[in-house]
Amino acid sequence: MPNGSLSLPARLYLLAWDTARQEATDAAGLDRLVRAGALTELVRRGLLTDEDGIATPVDLDALTGDAVLDGVLELVRESRPHRWRAWVTLRARVTLDAVREQLTAEGYLRAEKSRVLGVFPTVEYALERVADVRALQEEARRVLQGPVPVAEVSDRDAAVVALAAAAELRTLVPGKDLAGHRQRLEELTERSGAASPVLRRVFPEVLMAVSASGGG
Repeated sequence: MPNGSLSLPARLYLLAWDTARQEATDAAGLDRLVRAGALTELVRRGLLTDEDGIATPVDLDALTGDAVLDGVLELVRESRPHRWRAWVTLRARVTLDAVREQLTAEGYLRAEKSRVLGVFPTVEYALERVADVRALQEEARRVLQGPVPVAEVSDRDAAVVALAAAAELRTLVPGKDLAGHRQRLEELTERSGAASPVLRRVFPEVLMAVSASGGG
């Protein structure tokens, strides 16, 4: 998939961006989807593991060098044990904000500061690298819909598309069309390798988040 240096949470955020409307879709559940991506990435990198449904750090000192991922890793380490679904929601907005800051620093987004009612400071984001994001989304659609055999999809691409499809991102596939891809989604989930058991645990929370937001 294009822009291979992007982490899973960064990719999921960009996949959710409606390039025509210049806004992120499914905004109410996007923080939880991005957090789910960060947890999945940490599992892929061998820094979190599943112990009877509990998200458990493997190494108490190792870091990734990615500010977003390390922020989530440190939060898990410093908190009492929780199940995966709890970590999808707990302070998820912090991870979303960190992803936005990271993508702004890398030139994907532009931050525009303003004040609500002339008093309260706020930041709005605009997409800068539109062509790159459209290419990322188009490749994600090909991974979900074919014709590329699942066996030829990387475990990372399988994980990010499985999460995005589970969240029913409108930029990836309309909700009414998702039923036709369920077998493929199941195969992609299995293809995600070490992250597969975790994906199966976090899917219900991701789906719940998007249903609450009216997405799909």
